[in-house]
Amino acid sequence: MANLTKCINMMDEGIGRVSMVIPQMPSTEARLSRLMLMVGSSLEEDLEAKLKPHNLNHSDFLTLMILYSRPDGHSTPGELCEFTSQGATNMTRIANALVERGLITRRAGEADRRCVLIHITAAGRRLVQKILPPLFPRIGAMFAGFSEADKRHLSRLLRKLAHNLDQLSKEAV
Repeated sequence: MANLTKCINMMDEGIGRVSMVIPQMPSTEARLSRLMLMVGSSLEEDLEAKLKPHNLNHSDFLTLMILYSRPDGHSTPGELCEFTSQGATNMTRIANALVERGLITRRAGEADRRCVLIHITAAGRRLVQKILPPLFPRIGAMFAGFSEADKRHLSRLLRKLAHNLDQLSKEAV
């Protein structure tokens, strides 16, 4: 991605010009929305580059991380679709690729044999443990200059925004 600061300056200028033509445009909210998209895109691009040597993409890694973080190491395909924001077809593709690599397994549920559970394997756990630590310094550096209060405040505001988005999604149905 291009230099974020330069892109943000261009965005600010562009939104300023558009708001002069369309005064009712919510300029502050438009700037914040675009800023989050730009930062999110940059974060994902960086993560994808770090995952590429491991033959993973963000969706694959997120699936592994969800399973890794679960106390029992498993989830249903439906839960994984919801938590990764993937459709069933793409989640099937992700699961097939991870099964082929021996990172996850599919098993019938114990309580209901019709239910499929996806489990992380020991190899999947080892891969997560190998990938994560090298990511930590960059994550820390991204928040250089942020106090603990700044980070808590940012977290609170993003969660508030997420709640508002959930409410808007409910209203759209």
